[in-house]
Amino acid sequence: MKVVIVGAGIMGLATAWALIRRGHDVTVFEQGPAPNPLGGSVDRHRIIRHAYGAEAGYTAMIDPAFAAWERLWADLGERLYVETGVLAIARDPAGWAETSKKTMLAAGVALRGFSGVEAAARFPLLLGNGIASAHLTATGGVLLADRIVAALVRMLGDGVKSGQAVRAVDSDRGQVTLASGASVVADQVVVAAGPWVARLLPSMGPRVTPSRQVVVYADPPAHLAAAWRAMPVVLDLDLTSGFYLIPPVRGFPLKLGDHRFSLTGDPDRDRDATADDTAAILAVCRVRLREFGRFAIGEAHTCFYDVEPQERFIVERVGKRGWVMSGFSGHGFKFGALLGETLAAAIVGERDSAAVACYAAGRGGP
Repeated sequence: MKVVIVGAGIMGLATAWALIRRGHDVTVFEQGPAPNPLGGSVDRHRIIRHAYGAEAGYTAMIDPAFAAWERLWADLGERLYVETGVLAIARDPAGWAETSKKTMLAAGVALRGFSGVEAAARFPLLLGNGIASAHLTATGGVLLADRIVAALVRMLGDGVKSGQAVRAVDSDRGQVTLASGASVVADQVVVAAGPWVARLLPSMGPRVTPSRQVVVYADPPAHLAAAWRAMPVVLDLDLTSGFYLIPPVRGFPLKLGDHRFSLTGDPDRDRDATADDTAAILAVCRVRLREFGRFAIGEAHTCFYDVEPQERFIVERVGKRGWVMSGFSGHGFKFGALLGETLAAAIVGERDSAAVACYAAGRGGP
């Protein structure tokens, strides 16, 4: 079978990997360089964690996701993952972190709970004010996102066509038209174009919104550096906060971000992080992190997510020969290998397309 994939982010590349493992002919078209620094998948890190609020479906997908990543590491010949553990902080006793705890316990996920006082004592690098409780999972940590994407591009070799933008997709005929005017026809076409998806599939316009996000990198003071390297990922995602922190791993600095969605911006234009962007994140850090005034603040980086209103992934059939992968927000990367394998199984007829759409939306299935 010949398959064309539009977009060399994690979803497109992982689907290509899974199809090629099955012996199929796959070509991936990428509008920019591959990896594309403007792509939503190309940043230093992405988090993988069991904590998912009340979303039991996504919590249940994490262990299969780990297994899919292990299959990819075996094929790549390197393990691009650092297990740090994940600490979820609750400021609202009925908020996201506590709901996540209940969901994980129901799913049999091992965790350790802390009162607010215990959390402050166990994790003294964090300021304890306002922490009602916390829980720590030993599993979970940091996927080295840009290295993963680069490794997949190397593995796929000539199958990835960089600098070849697609201007139109005919999902009934299985045809893509390139910006050059050339057309390519395949048995199946997958559109995994991130925040640009609606330009190729206008029906996606009402369903997903591009969202400009900003993260800041920083180095803790020298006397705290070793302690920070031993920290878990920190999630502080209750209603009043979208703060998250990735500790220094593999020589990268500490990463700070606000998970709340801007739901604004043009992915082709709004790429410079402003002083106001940085200041907003740093203001949160000052009341979360001990001795934050002594941190060395580094670069600020922007990326664009494609956000579905309920943060549910869209992996669906489009037309007679087309598929779309979209709506991955900031949390889809962790499922890249798993959803690539899942879609590949659907494309070759091993999985029902409706069941796959349900599964990707976190509602159970394969």
